[in-house]
Amino acid sequence: MKLTKMSLVAAVLIGSSAFAIDNVKVSGDADVFYATSNAKVGYAGISGNDGLFSKDSSAADAGLNFNITADLAKNDLVTVSAGAGYTVLTTLGLENNLVSNVWGSAHTAEASKGANFANGAGPFPAGTGAKVKPASWLNEAWVAATAGKTTVKLGRMELDTPLVFTEKWSIEKNTFEAAVVVNQDLPDTTLVAAYVGAGNGNETFGQDKRSNVEKLGLANGAVVNGNGDFSTFGTNGAYAVGVINNSYKPLTAQAWYFQLQSLATAYWLQGDVKVDNILAGLQYTSGKVGDGDSSGTYALMVGYEMKDLATIKAAFSQTSDKGVLHGANSATGTGASKLYTEAWWNYGYVAQADTTAYNVTIESPEKASGIADLGFYWTYANQDQDTGPRDLNEITLTASKSFGPLDATVAYIYTDLGKVMDSYSTLQAYLTLNF
Repeated sequence: MKLTKMSLVAAVLIGSSAFAIDNVKVSGDADVFYATSNAKVGYAGISGNDGLFSKDSSAADAGLNFNITADLAKNDLVTVSAGAGYTVLTTLGLENNLVSNVWGSAHTAEASKGANFANGAGPFPAGTGAKVKPASWLNEAWVAATAGKTTVKLGRMELDTPLVFTEKWSIEKNTFEAAVVVNQDLPDTTLVAAYVGAGNGNETFGQDKRSNVEKLGLANGAVVNGNGDFSTFGTNGAYAVGVINNSYKPLTAQAWYFQLQSLATAYWLQGDVKVDNILAGLQYTSGKVGDGDSSGTYALMVGYEMKDLATIKAAFSQTSDKGVLHGANSATGTGASKLYTEAWWNYGYVAQADTTAYNVTIESPEKASGIADLGFYWTYANQDQDTGPRDLNEITLTASKSFGPLDATVAYIYTDLGKVMDSYSTLQAYLTLNF
């Protein structure tokens, strides 16, 4: 599912809403995801090419997320809260039966003695009868204290900063072991400081994402380590410092600095403006790994909102031909980014070196059609390097509707990778029961 582009302030403070909760709050969701594609054999873990809906060209998975938050102490000076989350990922026995591929990289296989399916290695040997083992892990376990306008949060949690963030497009999500401090004493300003010590995403910071991205189609995206295991982030952890300001009300400006100890440094600058129905945005990011070349990426976005009818956005981005840090998430191997031009499904292409990318997004609420929330997403990325084009032309159509606590989405994705392979189609269905 499309990467959710949350408000950075809301995401950094995730869980802080629990401060207003009396006693205990329990929530969660149960998910079933299905996808089928007519892509060629060997792409995206596809083990056969019998067309749409065939077993070897299809994937499915089921997940359960359980969350609990509670106030531990509360007085006039400080509020202390805590939260925990648990994820269960299972195929429901569908492997080697109705589908031959899985969504989540946290799965392990009995035959592989614990090896996970990250980096697009393929879910399990097709036709061998190898069984996929369910995976479960504690994805969150944090405690937070608020005094005045300062919040300190420690433990295992989600993060949403421009270059280190939790991805929620798949049936599993990566999280972090971190310490975060957020202060809002300055008018219309949020200050953020974070130390990230560990994560359970398949991080490939500063590496070429293509080995992963070219296999990202029917799941197998390297989102979470096998069994959700956590490991040291980078080499010796990472630091992030951010400033978000809204003093001039139409403009939200933010600046971020990231340092991965003994590995890399990076910057992210962004400004978003909304005046009446007109939207505009500018992004710039730069980074350097060790003594390597510095990179630079910028993106522009313009849009227009028609109330109760549609929101239309157009975006452009350009990456430099030097360096390896062009805006992709450092916490996983999917290549996903928060660039305005990011694709709906095929992540990583717009954040390659020496790449020009375009994106058009049209989203219409159910009120307009009377049927469902409708979406149209087009992304084109062209890489100009001597090593050969790594191009993408993607068109996605979506329809989403809620039936009480049940959210349903269907998506059609047309993908053309230029010289890499023939164009192909993907159909997906997402069901989420919220509780």
